[in-house]
This record gives sequence, structure tokens and C-alpha cells, in this order.
Amino acid sequence: MPKITKPQLLNIEFHCDDRGYLVPLTNNLDRTLQKKIKRTYVVGNFSKGVIRGLHFHKKEIKIFYIARGAAKFVAINPKLPKKDFYAHVLSDKKSALFIIPPGYANGWVSLSDNTILISLSTSTFQESVKDDIRFSPYEWGDIWNIRAR
Repeated sequence: MPKITKPQLLNIEFHCDDRGYLVPLTNNLDRTLQKKIKRTYVVGNFSKGVIRGLHFHKKEIKIFYIARGAAKFVAINPKLPKKDFYAHVLSDKKSALFIIPPGYANGWVSLSDNTILISLSTSTFQESVKDDIRFSPYEWGDIWNIRAR
């Protein structure tokens, strides 16, 4: 995996047998990125529709995985036109990581009750707080909606 300059979705392994399942979160990450991870944390949303974000970081890389439920993730570079907007739905039904490089405001909304997110970060909590710029979740309009197709 080359240097991450744009948000990207990375499909990851999912192993299932009669005992249950195993999802190795970091196996498909570049070794350089694996070595930079300083923090892992879990966030739970009790209800469908809860929005977390938008957070912007100048240095921090964040990696998101949905362990239970489903969520819509967005990432926006506030310095570029609206076309630099990324949105992905992650769920426990398909194993994937959403990788957010520095320079992108990002957040997520739970699409089901009791959604659980696991996040990996290249910053400690103290480093992240110093690097954090927050935007209104509606700074770019209603980006949280799921549109009919």
C-alpha cells in the first residue's frame, strides 16, 4: 500500500467456520502503517441515526471497522471542491476498513441500533486532541442521508 493521500476502502479477510468467525483487522495494512498505529478504541451508538463527527486532523490517520451493525462514513477535504467527497457504508456483513488520511474531515452515522465501531489511530488521545478541528455535521449539507436508488 503506497502513501495514503485520499480516503480508501480496503476489503479485509473474514474467516468463518462452525465455531464462529475471525477478522484480522491489520493483516492487509501496509507494514509502515501498521507500525504507526498508537491507539485502538471502540465506539458504540445505541440508536440508529446517531452522528459522530465531523472531525479534521492535520497529522492523524484513522482506520474504521464496523464490528456490529452498519454505518455510513463520510470524508471531505475542506480545502478542495465538493467533488472530493467520499462516502461508504460499512457493516458487519462485509469486512472492510475505511482509511482516512490527514486533511479530511470525517464522521459517521449509525444505520442500525447498537452499532459498534472499532477504530485504529496513528495518534495517542492527547496528540489527537491537539490536532483536532471540528466542523458542524451539516457543514456540507445533509450528507448523512441514504438516497433511494
